[in-house]
Amino acid sequence: MDAPATEEALMALLKFSKPSAPADLGPAKPEIVALLDGYSIEVMPRTAAKIADFRDLLPKGARVYIAHIEGTPIADMVATAKRVADEGYPVMPHVPARIIKDAATLGDWIARYQGEAGVDQALLLAGGVDKPQGDFHSSIQLLETGLFDKAGFRRLHVAGHPEGNRDIDPDGSRRNVMAALGWKQVFKQRTDAEMALATQFCFEAAPVIDWADDLVAAGIDIPVHIGVAGPAKLQTLIRFSIACGVGASLKVLQKRAKDVTKLLLPFTPGEFISDLAAHKAANPDFNIEKVHFFPLGGIKANADWAIENGGASAVPANQQ
Repeated sequence: MDAPATEEALMALLKFSKPSAPADLGPAKPEIVALLDGYSIEVMPRTAAKIADFRDLLPKGARVYIAHIEGTPIADMVATAKRVADEGYPVMPHVPARIIKDAATLGDWIARYQGEAGVDQALLLAGGVDKPQGDFHSSIQLLETGLFDKAGFRRLHVAGHPEGNRDIDPDGSRRNVMAALGWKQVFKQRTDAEMALATQFCFEAAPVIDWADDLVAAGIDIPVHIGVAGPAKLQTLIRFSIACGVGASLKVLQKRAKDVTKLLLPFTPGEFISDLAAHKAANPDFNIEKVHFFPLGGIKANADWAIENGGASAVPANQQ
């Protein structure tokens, strides 16, 4: 079944009650301020171009990931990286293995990011295409080239999958995902770069906490930057969840549908972040260290929500 048809079927299952205002967190709570400190956010060249100045929206030090969608010219990626860096933010471009032709191309990308935009960090991904367009099909292969270490990259992030990944484990298990994390754990010991797991977006705290605890039990001590969907219409979240394979979260959206409307009121991350923050406050060694926002309802809407709910952690740079 194609995605549009699947989306229609799922939307038909949702039962909506009388509209109610989306919940926020009220006055900033210390544990939420702490969790949102140093949050990151994801943009694309075309969405970044709509923002006049990120300093009006984002706090100092907020890491800005730049998503590399298939077909986006590397020149556009580098130009966006330079623009964001010039406004004072650390930039982390996506490097999707399956759209890179060969090691020479990868080396050229790294050199351009460094030389033109001062980039020294990257998120390494397999990428969203089914068939590799060149020599690489996984983030492990990108790491194995040694090119990022040779270039002196200060930070390297890789993907985390609290709900698993059907592309990696078609049988629905986490066998291959955990094997890959085991390899990356060993790599962490030999690289000079700091590492973290940047996860797919999630909506429910309990299974995320269980997954994070399972990592520790398996000997994986790579810090987790948990993916969080910013405020967006429920319909938008369902569409992105289908496209990104976030299956379990669809059940959460359906269960919570009675609290929002399909078109008019946004779904907010307040409950999810509040639950994670409370757990983190009660368990200071908990391995989820940061929040990474996917601004599915728009960058400004996401930043505004953080400003309203994050206290000192979210005050825009131009207001500090």
